[in-house]
Amino acid sequence: MTAKTHANELEMLTRFRRDLHQIPEVDFDIPETVAYVTAELERVRDTMVAKHGEGSCEVFSPCKSTVCAFFNRGAEYTTGIRSDMDALPVTEKTGVSFTSHHEGMMHACGHDGHMSMVLGLANHLAETFDELPRNVLLVFQPAEETTGGADIICKSGVFERYRVDRMFGYHLWPDLPAGCIASRPGALLAATSEATFTFHGKATHIAKASDGADSLEAGMRFVLGAYDYMTERAKEERCLFKCGFMQSGQARNVISSRTYIEGSLRTYSDEMTVRAKADLAKLAQDMAANAGCTVDVDFTEGYPPVVNNPELFELAASHLPDMTELPEPLLIAEDFAFYQRHLPGVFLLLGTGTGIPLHADTFNFDENVLVSGLETYKKLVRIP
Repeated sequence: MTAKTHANELEMLTRFRRDLHQIPEVDFDIPETVAYVTAELERVRDTMVAKHGEGSCEVFSPCKSTVCAFFNRGAEYTTGIRSDMDALPVTEKTGVSFTSHHEGMMHACGHDGHMSMVLGLANHLAETFDELPRNVLLVFQPAEETTGGADIICKSGVFERYRVDRMFGYHLWPDLPAGCIASRPGALLAATSEATFTFHGKATHIAKASDGADSLEAGMRFVLGAYDYMTERAKEERCLFKCGFMQSGQARNVISSRTYIEGSLRTYSDEMTVRAKADLAKLAQDMAANAGCTVDVDFTEGYPPVVNNPELFELAASHLPDMTELPEPLLIAEDFAFYQRHLPGVFLLLGTGTGIPLHADTFNFDENVLVSGLETYKKLVRIP
C-alpha cells in the first residue's frame, strides 16, 4: 500500500468512525445508525450502477434494523462480511472532540470501528469490482450486545437467497498490539449463560437457629461447591463458572429466609454447557435440601461458542501470512456464533494496543488500526 492510499483510507475510515461514534444507539432501536449506513451504501450502489449496470449492487434490509449490500459478480457463491451496529448504555468519559451526542449511550465496544471498516470495504469493492472472484454480501446487524441480532438474520433466509457459503467478521481487541490480526482454528470465544439461584429458607432468631432453615448457609456452600466442581471440569475442557452478586438476609441476628445469587457460566462446547448446567442445578438442589431449604434455578440460553471452521480458517490463514494464531480461546462471548451455526465462519480479532477494556466509559482507539483491518478484509474477499 502506498503512503497516499494509506492516507486516503485513514481519512475515510476516520470520518466514518467519528460520525458513527457521535450517534450511538442500543439494541434494535438504531434509526440514526441505520440511516447513516444506508446512505453510505446507497452512494456506493449508485456509483456501481452507473459503472456496471443495474443489478451489480443492491442495498436492502432483510429484517428489523438490519442493512445489507450485495455485490453481484454473477458467481455461484458469495462471501459474507459482518459488522455489528449497536452501542452500549454507557455514559462516555473519553473527552474526545467527537464524543457521543446521545446521553447515556456510547460506542464503548468498538462497533463504530467495525462499521467503518465494512463501509470502507464497500468503497473498495466498488473500485475493484471486476477483480472479485466471488459475490460479496455485507451485513450490518443490530443487537449484538443484547439479544443476539445475528440469530434473526440467519433465520431471515438471506444467506440462502444470496448463496453465502462463508462468513467473516472482526472484533477490536485492546490486549493485542495495535493493528495485529489474530485468531485461531476451532474455539475462539466462549458460550455464555447467565445463572440465577434463589434459595428459600425459614427465618428465625439465631438463638433458635434449629427452628429455621438457613438459606445463606445453603447459598455459600453452593458457591464453594460450584467452584470446586468447575475446577475439576476445567481439567477436561476449559470452562468457567463464577458468581458476582449475592444478596441475603435482613438482620445480623436473624437466619436468612432468602438468598439470591447471580453468576455466569462460560464454556466452549454444547456438551460441556449441557453437562455443567445440569450438574450445577443438582448441586444447588442438594445444598438447599441439606439446609432444609428449596431453590429456584434459572439459566439463560445465552450465545453459543464462537468456533472457527477449521477448513475455512486454514484457507483464510493461507492468504493472511501476518495473522497471529492465539494459543488459547478467550472467555468473552459474541453473537457471531449464530452465523457459524448456520454456515462456515471465521472470526478475527484486531488489536488496538491500548489495554482499555471493552465496555469501559473511556474506551477509545487510534483509527490507524482500522486501515490494517480493512486490508485484511480486502484479502478475504479475494479468496476464490
